[in-house]
Amino acid sequence: MFGTVVVGVGTAGRVRIRDLLSPLPSSAAEKMTVKGFVSRRPLEEQQGVKQIPLEEALGREDIQVAIVCTENVSHEEYIRKFLEAGKHVCVEYPMSLSYAAAKELWELAEQKGKVLHEEHIELLTADYKQLKKDVAGKSLQEGTLHFTGGPVPSGFGFMAFSGIARLTWLVDLFGELTVTSGSMVEDREKQHMKMTAQFLTQEQRQLTWIEERGPGLGRMKNINFRFDSCAMDRLPEAPREPVGLFMQDLNLFGQKLLGQVPPEQLRAERRRVLHCLQLADRIQQLCQPPAQGGV
Repeated sequence: MFGTVVVGVGTAGRVRIRDLLSPLPSSAAEKMTVKGFVSRRPLEEQQGVKQIPLEEALGREDIQVAIVCTENVSHEEYIRKFLEAGKHVCVEYPMSLSYAAAKELWELAEQKGKVLHEEHIELLTADYKQLKKDVAGKSLQEGTLHFTGGPVPSGFGFMAFSGIARLTWLVDLFGELTVTSGSMVEDREKQHMKMTAQFLTQEQRQLTWIEERGPGLGRMKNINFRFDSCAMDRLPEAPREPVGLFMQDLNLFGQKLLGQVPPEQLRAERRRVLHCLQLADRIQQLCQPPAQGGV
């Protein structure tokens, strides 16, 4: 059994505790048992699980795993601390707010011989799984993915990082990309932000990602993919799956802990995660160029 601590008890953290307490029967997730949770705030028990100090979680020998569910800005710090303490780590995306930091963290995990897993439940949704099947074998001509949602909470980083789930969709569907442009339009008074990034696929086809956030904007993904044989302008409908997204992810993490995931799959996943973070870095550089010094 892997003693597990949950760090951060917002929505994701509470779901993680729930799933650890009631894992999918006969799954790898059954090999994890929750030992406590860590929070910056003093809190009462959560679903019967007690709060423990961070230093205790880092030092206890019966805790081998940390699941990090805090604001994005603190992911890197917590991952580094738990890896240094010899713990396996599962973290909500993105693992860091820079490509360089993520590369360091993965190298640290390898040095320590520990599993570092970045959650990507957006790849586990029923509609995405169906979309991937529908796209398979088709030759892309051009495409757009436009996401809308409410304002980005503080502590979640630049939009290319807070919205990296959409970028992950594009890379998973169409392969590694090259950023050709990035721009940001922001109305701070109205809390409205619109980021636009353009890419070329390895076949030199253009993709556009638009991330738009502001009050009153419904959470929605709109696609417009044009292929040589057809066009797709809406996400496919797919029946809801019986196993929840976080439970599916927890089971995948458990399989990694047990050494049940093939090495080539682990290498491909690491390459995809780091590639997406590298793209996000480049988009941020284009949208927020450094200020020019005066004379």
